[in-house]
Amino acid sequence: MSRLAKTVKKLEKYPKSWLSFAIGRTVRLVGTTGIQFEEMTTDKVIVTLKNKAKVRNHIGQIHAAGMVLLAETATGMVVGMNLPDDKIPLIKSLKTNFVRRSKGAMRAEAWLSEAQKQQILTEDKGEVLVNVKVTDESGQSPIECEMLWAWIPKRKK
Repeated sequence: MSRLAKTVKKLEKYPKSWLSFAIGRTVRLVGTTGIQFEEMTTDKVIVTLKNKAKVRNHIGQIHAAGMVLLAETATGMVVGMNLPDDKIPLIKSLKTNFVRRSKGAMRAEAWLSEAQKQQILTEDKGEVLVNVKVTDESGQSPIECEMLWAWIPKRKK
């Protein structure tokens, strides 16, 4: 079990806001935007972002960069929940298509298949295209994303 997964397990007995606070202190941009962690397991990560003033664009929606950050956070965390501690996760590429205007708060759900989880656990270095769905308050998907994550061994000190 990764150090991240162990930490999440320890925080399960506390309110969900504690997990969001802890991750936000570690990953500063996540904390600055106010991303909230609704579910975080080795199978799936769900994060949300309220449409509040500090993340809005000029037309009152969550800014495009905020939408992408939501998807990147969910996919990165589900990889991190499965990655052995002697490896470093890296976003290798991301592709986002903006397909419609968003409405209100947003939610991103990222998940891995059993085969992907096994690949992350067994390969010294590699990459995986992480599934992610981003929806807004209407239940529609204003963006479609592809997030390719890689991992490499940590350098020995």
